[in-house]
Amino acid sequence: MIRDICKDEKFLAQKAELATEQDINIAQDLLETLEHHKAGCVGMAANMIGVNKRIIAFDNEGTYMVMFNPEIVKKSEAYQTEEGCLSLTGVRPTKRWKSIKVKYQNDKFQVRFKTFTGWTAQIIQHEIDHCDGIII
Repeated sequence: MIRDICKDEKFLAQKAELATEQDINIAQDLLETLEHHKAGCVGMAANMIGVNKRIIAFDNEGTYMVMFNPEIVKKSEAYQTEEGCLSLTGVRPTKRWKSIKVKYQNDKFQVRFKTFTGWTAQIIQHEIDHCDGIII
C-alpha cells in the first residue's frame, strides 16, 4: 500500500524501535511507497511513512533492497555533501562516508553483513540517520 509521506519533524526525530518478523508488511508498504516516488526519491525509512520501526528500503544500483535493523559497523573516508529528503524541505549539508559496512537482517531475519560504497553508501547512511532520529 502506498502511504503518505510523514513531514512531522517531532515524529521523525524519534529513535526507531527494532523491527520484528511481524513488521514484514511495513517493508512491503515501504517498497511500494518508494516505487511510487522513484522520480524524486532513492531511499526511505519506515518513519517516513509514519511507522517508528528500524526498516529501510533503497535503490541498490537498480534493484530495491530492504534492511531490517540496519547499523553501520565500519566506515571510512569522510566527506561533506548536501542532501534533500521527501520529509523535509530544501537541501541540507551533512557528513557522509565513502565506504560503510552494514550489519542488518534480511526478510527472513537472518543477520547479514555487506559493504557498500559511493552513492549507495550515501543513501543507506541517510536512511539509517532516519532510524536514529537524526534529521539532516
